[in-house]
Amino acid sequence: MSTLYLSHPDCLNHDNGFGHPERPDRLRAVDRVLEDEIFQPLIREQAPLGTLEQAALAHPTAYVEAIAAAAPSEGTVALDADTAMSPGSLTAALRAVGAATLAVDEVVEGRVKNAFCGVRPPGHHAEKDKAMGFCLFGSAAIAARHAQEKHGLERVAVVDFDVHHGNGTQDIFWDDKSLFYASTHQMPLFPGTGAASETGVGNIVNAPLAPGAGGDEFREAFDVAILPELERFAPDLVIISAGFDAHTRDPLANINLVERDFAWVTKRLMDVADAGCGGRVVSLLEGGYDLQGLALSAAAHVRALMMA
Repeated sequence: MSTLYLSHPDCLNHDNGFGHPERPDRLRAVDRVLEDEIFQPLIREQAPLGTLEQAALAHPTAYVEAIAAAAPSEGTVALDADTAMSPGSLTAALRAVGAATLAVDEVVEGRVKNAFCGVRPPGHHAEKDKAMGFCLFGSAAIAARHAQEKHGLERVAVVDFDVHHGNGTQDIFWDDKSLFYASTHQMPLFPGTGAASETGVGNIVNAPLAPGAGGDEFREAFDVAILPELERFAPDLVIISAGFDAHTRDPLANINLVERDFAWVTKRLMDVADAGCGGRVVSLLEGGYDLQGLALSAAAHVRALMMA
């Protein structure tokens, strides 16, 4: 078995407007670096179009329908100060949902060892009924609920190393003991959530990092705060919200990780999955806004997945 890479050209058609950091070139940078010869063993498939019903696994139907209705026929429409939709945004977001759910299917049914979804828009800031932070639908949360609904998994974990706290995933998981959310992130920083005191029903673990923190602090946060709780939760599937904006080159934050830190955390999460759930790992692209930092970090992450 190998690593599955899911993406789709439709994800390039989501346009937040001129000068926006969450831009199509992000996905082009990831695609380009994964064309290197060392990534030839990847199983490459196009993401299917997800459905509004799948999106409603993590969001109220009224919210999902409102997002669908908000899609413009031309130009862009602002949902908040940071989040916009263009004519291609709804399809792009549904491709992200389709990638996330198909990745779960392929991994849980044993056709691949693990999967990486190179998709946009990202999803971890989308709360139950609110689009924000460049995000429309919570793809990681949808993937977790899909794993439970379709495959009968009892416990699913999402681990998030994006530099921004995944307030949306936390909001969706907050009172559900069958779901686990853990995050490292810079604090203070957008969206202002993610204090260590935010624990849900004992299923939320936040390990905030101070501005200027680097690999040592990042690894300590995982070793001390996150990994022991993840192991205690004993997930049937590990989903990674793989944001690469904690890279030292990234313009939107002040954490100083480098590629080897992302490879390290990927390997540590795979170790937990290997020990407890047959190595089942699904990874979804979240943030990362310096193109070189994003490309190099994503390459390190995928290379680690391939070494399972």
